[in-house]
Amino acid sequence: MEGASEEKLPSVSNLVTVFEKSRTPQAVPRAHRPPQPPGPWEKPDVGEALESGPRTVSRGYLSSLKNKLSSGAWRKSCHPGACPGPGTQEPEEKRIIQELLETEQAYVARLHLLDQVFFQELLRTARSSKAFPEDVVRIIFSNISSIYQFHAQFFLPELQRRLDDWTTTPRIGDVIQKLAPFLKMYSEYVKNFERAAELLATWTEKCPPFQEVITRIQSSEASSSLTLQHHMLEPVQRIPRYELLLKEYVQKLPAQAPDRADAQKALDMIFSAAQHSNAAITEMERLQDLWEVYQRLGLDDDIVDPSNTLLREGPVLKISFRRSDPMERYLFLFNNMLLYCVPRVIQVGAHFQVRTRIDVAGMKVRELTDAEFPNSFLVSGKQRTLELQARSQEEMISWIQACQAAIDQTEKRNETFKAAGQGPEGDTQEQELKSEELGLRAPLWVRDKMVTMCMRCQEPFNALTRRRHHCRACGYVVCARCSDYRAQLKYDDNRPNRVCFTCYTFLTGNMLPEDKEDKRRGILEKGSWAGPDQSLMCSFLQLVGDKWGKSGPRGWCVIPRDDPLVLYVYAAPQDMRAHTSIPLLGYQVTTGPQGDPRVFQLQQSGQLYTFKAETEELSGRWVKAMEQAASGWSPGEPHNGDLFD
Repeated sequence: MEGASEEKLPSVSNLVTVFEKSRTPQAVPRAHRPPQPPGPWEKPDVGEALESGPRTVSRGYLSSLKNKLSSGAWRKSCHPGACPGPGTQEPEEKRIIQELLETEQAYVARLHLLDQVFFQELLRTARSSKAFPEDVVRIIFSNISSIYQFHAQFFLPELQRRLDDWTTTPRIGDVIQKLAPFLKMYSEYVKNFERAAELLATWTEKCPPFQEVITRIQSSEASSSLTLQHHMLEPVQRIPRYELLLKEYVQKLPAQAPDRADAQKALDMIFSAAQHSNAAITEMERLQDLWEVYQRLGLDDDIVDPSNTLLREGPVLKISFRRSDPMERYLFLFNNMLLYCVPRVIQVGAHFQVRTRIDVAGMKVRELTDAEFPNSFLVSGKQRTLELQARSQEEMISWIQACQAAIDQTEKRNETFKAAGQGPEGDTQEQELKSEELGLRAPLWVRDKMVTMCMRCQEPFNALTRRRHHCRACGYVVCARCSDYRAQLKYDDNRPNRVCFTCYTFLTGNMLPEDKEDKRRGILEKGSWAGPDQSLMCSFLQLVGDKWGKSGPRGWCVIPRDDPLVLYVYAAPQDMRAHTSIPLLGYQVTTGPQGDPRVFQLQQSGQLYTFKAETEELSGRWVKAMEQAASGWSPGEPHNGDLFD
């Protein structure tokens, strides 16, 4: 036994040498060729040619291979010579090994046909006729020469010798253990299979000499009237068949059989090789999908990276800070970046134009509460901040979860992930961090229609002398006088950008001249905070009657928590100065004076203000809030009910 083991060691060393050689096929020595090589073949008559040409094997079929590694469908019926007759008394486990050997002989014959006939004949024709490149032939057949040499020179002879000595050595597990690691070379073949099938179909269609060689071989007796694609598929299917045969062999072994432990270990190694091929199929599909995405994006050098993984893609609406209607956009979320794209009108070549690339590292995402734009969410990155709207709540949640998962994975990979638990003070903490991040990340721009006056000097905007501008550091809407400053912003590669005087002072440390400092705040210069933490009640109300003058038919009304007895009326939610203020103490509140339950009035000493809410429920809440303020109630004092129920 020891002598037999020593004889096999040189063959394993030779095997390692074989796989270190180039892919260039070489003639296999006649002594090592399989016992049943294909017979001679001649050029067929036209009438004997196959009726149908080669067909491309789809990627969907390759995908199905991953789910069939343990399926009995892989198991083919045995050849007539392999099926034992009625009187045969061979042990069941030996019959399985006999079937393994005979199917291996047939498989090696197919490999011989692929490598020594198809491959070599196409190479000779390519060299002599120059009708098609040799490299195309080598890509189509990948590493088939190495696979053929491995099975013809090592795997098949080892199986044959062990079965011949079955009486004295009834075991096969040690042989498979020794050779199974080399089955991982199938991954290269499987990964290349789809590309090979596409090249084969392309050159068969456009190159007559290429087609003539293949058709002639396919019509020979050795090819069994099967197409080249069918023969090329056999290596893809072979490892799962090994696994099924070996699994059946282990099941048939007696409990005390000497080969049981080795056979089980060999089965595990075959399973590992099958998983290796399975991973190759998955990787091939990932790269194929990635390449298709890159083609739709125009193959930009800054984007194309084979290590990327596409996590999600789909259409969204971009909420504009100037326009009232959202704009159609398209997002591609990768593991390391979010691409904000615009669909091209003429989709020749690239289908999308990349407007912005936002790195996942440092990106933040959260849901927005916006009655005007439901299902909206915010994506804030170092390069840009976007307000986006999904088509449904489910789609919005899916985008937020996908972005957050990519962010978490990036943070873990960079070993900077921290589980930050947001408590009730989470919003306050975000505001405190805002000044620290000033200039480091793109701000969220306040929409133009949310303000009617400069958010720094509170002067009203107009179309001629005081136009709207955005501070590139904080995102506020400011006038030209308040944004007549330049500061370098890190998120924009330290390029100078227009900023307001407050951000200019913070970013540069330079003090402003006295004539440009803030003037003293007036009684109406109070921010229109929209959240329940800053206000007792806030919403849009229609302002009815001539009492309101030029303020317009609609106003943003707020009762602040820090001034609970006064109603402030703003032209827009983000205005820093109110259009007017009404001290509510002593006012009488009446509902439905015009027969409309949404209408209510404030009246005192000849003063009359009429409001109209969007809903009857909202009107009731406003009436309740104003009645409490008119009676002198302040936050912290006991009261009957809650405005925010």
